[in-house]
Amino acid sequence: MRKRLTYFLLLFCVNSLYAQELNCVVQVNSTQVANVEKRVFETLQKAIFEFVNNRKWTTDIYKNDERIQCNILLNITEVVSQNEFKATISVQSSRPVYASSYSSTIINHIDKDFQFKYVEYEPLEFSDNVFISNLTAVLGYYAYIILGADYDTFSQNGGTPYFQKALAIVNLAQSAPEQGWKAFENINNRYWIAENYTNQIFSPLREFMYKYHRLAFDIMATDVDKGRKVAFEALKLLEKVHIQRPGNFQLSFLFNAKADEIINLFQGSTDANEKQEVLQLLGKINPQNINRYQKILQNN
Repeated sequence: MRKRLTYFLLLFCVNSLYAQELNCVVQVNSTQVANVEKRVFETLQKAIFEFVNNRKWTTDIYKNDERIQCNILLNITEVVSQNEFKATISVQSSRPVYASSYSSTIINHIDKDFQFKYVEYEPLEFSDNVFISNLTAVLGYYAYIILGADYDTFSQNGGTPYFQKALAIVNLAQSAPEQGWKAFENINNRYWIAENYTNQIFSPLREFMYKYHRLAFDIMATDVDKGRKVAFEALKLLEKVHIQRPGNFQLSFLFNAKADEIINLFQGSTDANEKQEVLQLLGKINPQNINRYQKILQNN
């Protein structure tokens, strides 16, 4: 009896030290729809929370304090039928910066092509090898995108296995009736995010993610100026992507997460020439935000 007690205490201690990869805040907002029992959305929120946070997505061992911080917001926009809904899904993730309390935003994306079926209390089933439902396919897809993007910031191309898993889900979903999975539907859907991450043309973007975070931001606790210069050199890698695919959605996907941070970083520079060069570069590769980037010329 004492040996069994010792075993279960040891098992409890191990489980308390190690955890799943994602620490995700989940919210389901149903304020736009009426004449629906709100309890179903509360149940859905709990089911998604447990699905994302309790599933083991990798073979790596994570400590509790190493879990990836992320947010998923489902905004229900239409009730199609009793158990079918249209929604937008907002996905955000962040990464801690070494030796600081600052977290850097890695993903900040809104997916507007999300239609799914959900029957209250039915378990959310998912497989890497079979398309079971659009709800779990989309959730699994973004879990892998979050993982891939996070791993890329810690090692060069470290996220490749997870981007490949996301692309595999895309391939499984090609016969699904729901939108968001097919190349011909638009240029900024789930197909293109996964395709671009696994396309060699976008390797400079992934190199940027590594150098910008691991070699620039992670040294800023001891040398801000040096970190800023490395970040600028990393930004220059994105020009290669722009030359190959001008106006490509993947750059917008990146800057949706990084624009404000880049502004704050270079606004703090005391080098007027550096500010002008950064502004010129950003105006070329991300012209949509050029008015925002003008803030770089201001002083903190």
